[in-house]
Amino acid sequence: MNVSLNWLSTHVDLKGKSPEELDALLTFAGVEVEDIKLSGVPSDKIVVAQIKEAVQHPDADKLKVTQVDAGEGQLRQIVCGAKNYKVGDKVPCCLPGADLGGFVIGETKMRGVESKGMLAAASEIGLTDEEDGLMILPEDFEIGKPVKELFDHDVLLEVEVTPNRPDLLSHYGMAREMATLLEAPLAELDIPSREAISTAGVRIEADEVCPFYTAVRISGVSVKPSPAWLKQRLEAIGLRPINNIVDITNFVLHELGQPLHAFDASKVSGDLVIRTAKEGEVFKALDEESYTLETEDCVISDESGTALALGGVMGGLDSGVSEGTTDVILESAYFTPSRIRRTSRRTALMSDSSYRFERGVDPAGVAKASALAVKLITELAGGTAEAETISVGAAPELTQPVTLDLGRLDQLTGGSISHDEAAAILTRLGLNLNDSGQWDVPSFRADLQRHIDLVEEIVRVKGLDAIPSRLRGTFVPASSVDHDYDADMRLRERLAGLGFHECQTIKLISDEQVADALPLKPLREGDTIRVSLPLSEDHAVLRPSLTPGLIASAERNIRQGASSLRLFEMGRFFRNAGGGKAKDLEAESLAILIAGERQPGNWDTATQHVDLYDLKAIVQAMLPGHAIQLNPREREGFALGADIQAAGQNLGSFAMLTPARQRQIDASGPVFIADLDLGKLRKLSAVTHEIQDLPQFPGSTRDVAIEAPESLANADIEKALGKIKEPLLAGFECFDLFSDPTGEKLSADRKSIAYRMTYRSAEKTLKTKQVDQAHQGILDQLAKSLPISFR
Repeated sequence: MNVSLNWLSTHVDLKGKSPEELDALLTFAGVEVEDIKLSGVPSDKIVVAQIKEAVQHPDADKLKVTQVDAGEGQLRQIVCGAKNYKVGDKVPCCLPGADLGGFVIGETKMRGVESKGMLAAASEIGLTDEEDGLMILPEDFEIGKPVKELFDHDVLLEVEVTPNRPDLLSHYGMAREMATLLEAPLAELDIPSREAISTAGVRIEADEVCPFYTAVRISGVSVKPSPAWLKQRLEAIGLRPINNIVDITNFVLHELGQPLHAFDASKVSGDLVIRTAKEGEVFKALDEESYTLETEDCVISDESGTALALGGVMGGLDSGVSEGTTDVILESAYFTPSRIRRTSRRTALMSDSSYRFERGVDPAGVAKASALAVKLITELAGGTAEAETISVGAAPELTQPVTLDLGRLDQLTGGSISHDEAAAILTRLGLNLNDSGQWDVPSFRADLQRHIDLVEEIVRVKGLDAIPSRLRGTFVPASSVDHDYDADMRLRERLAGLGFHECQTIKLISDEQVADALPLKPLREGDTIRVSLPLSEDHAVLRPSLTPGLIASAERNIRQGASSLRLFEMGRFFRNAGGGKAKDLEAESLAILIAGERQPGNWDTATQHVDLYDLKAIVQAMLPGHAIQLNPREREGFALGADIQAAGQNLGSFAMLTPARQRQIDASGPVFIADLDLGKLRKLSAVTHEIQDLPQFPGSTRDVAIEAPESLANADIEKALGKIKEPLLAGFECFDLFSDPTGEKLSADRKSIAYRMTYRSAEKTLKTKQVDQAHQGILDQLAKSLPISFR
């Protein structure tokens, strides 16, 4: 939200406070200021100048060579292409060195004629264009005077307001916060009171969506451009003035935080009806797009059934105020935040109104905002407003008295804030101490519900730096948390050494991303945990695995031109257990993604893409000394699914994205992912292995070709070899695999796997007979434990 300091100053005195000081004040109070922008004339080197002469450029039909008096004692020659001026006019002159927002004016030649500066249009120097061409200044402006001194300039604070503080989404709300922090008086608003009646004219048929609605009819208005002060207010925060009626509703929204809407009364047939939409009802919004509504959407219609507005989100194209409007109906209402949020997210219609309604507006501000708008409309557009405001329903009460536990306050703050000071801070925040000793919370602070909320406000306003630290660092023995941290850092260092980049993705994903999850155990219906009131569809589900975030990161990197990806993330995942029958799983895992080129190719090396053995080697590098095995196991929605095993236990899951999914993320080759149990990884990575001397005696190898059923996994053979207690067996590796689907050279249901066995003794050089004897013993034991034969 953009906050104008000029606008803010109409409510609270900010004299003597620089923008940087206000930035620090808000930031330390928990209100983040993202940027500070200056508006208005940017440079002192933009001065008032008078055009003394203008002749045709000798080499350009559309240019003229002017001589201008900029108060320097001599004329300055400037080439100009504008046509709306005449000799004797006063215009802004940008002298050499004037900085126009990154573009610095200098002396140059234009078509061979020297030009020593620039004559400027209003928009070129941070003001609003009133005509096409140069800005013509009033005749009484002093020549040579900086234009900056003759026009108002402003400072904009770009503020990020957290969802729990909707009271700050207006200039008056922000002024109220400033007044509290500065201990300065807050100006009272000049809003006349209006009588409210509940008669025919408005009917609420969906009070679960809209519990409170007001309307005022104003007749005989004149729709025309807004006065300069109103345009200036809106332009200062980046809004485009439209006409006086619409501008007033926008002004009140940014003044008080209450959205309003004005209907052209001639386009309303009968009473206003606040209802839910009919299934499949089509609504044409102000953005000229048509939207198909659902039964949970709120619609403002008339008795004919025509949808005039999508409640709390946007007005209709055909019912809005136009130049021919003479009578208007002014709406001010309270809408249920969750319903507005769902409608806005589903239709992708987001407006200043929906942004505030979905966070919750002040119920007590509905009537005030309407009264202020009625006052401004009758002043600026003429017309006559009905004496009473039609008011239907009741404003919900969102706050209740809260007790401040003074003993707990002292305990939390170390007694550094006196009880009187705490009471003064709460009073400045708008709370009142009632006769029962509780604090009455104002309607605009619905976030204050508990004792600790009051303590937080007191400390926030006082400043955390004023709270003394009572704890000193002391030695404590290493805990399990310390060991886990150290283990995680070892894993991070190993992955970084392998060329990986660590990702940190949000824990909330969309429904569509659940399909990218590769959890340690397959998901069942009901296992995913949904957010009850998500702020957006992209953040609707707690991630059951870390892989959706990595795949989304890979997609962005691929589309930015990355040819090789090595990504990992450590973090928590969330899921129900047993098909949603129990909610007991919140654990940590390590997710890995590799894709693209194995190594950069060059002119004499063909590009090679990563494969599953690269991923297996990466897991092996994280757990040196442990044999890593991949046991095939299908994973729904993925290709080449497998369980990753080490030290006799499952570490997690491995899979390759399907070709269709790879195409969706624009991957040019296979994408492999793995999700590993971080707890098991920590334990295995912490196992230390003794450094062994290099062997003193040579080894001997024997090759063996094993014929086995096609269904027999290589992991089963490796497990059987690992169980054989042959002291001379120093190692083994698979180096060949052969199968023949045609059945000509080998039965189609069989395969041949070749292994190389290495034999060595630590005490002597082995003789051939000893090696053969050990080798045959291993073959015999394999034949007994597995359905295999030897070729």
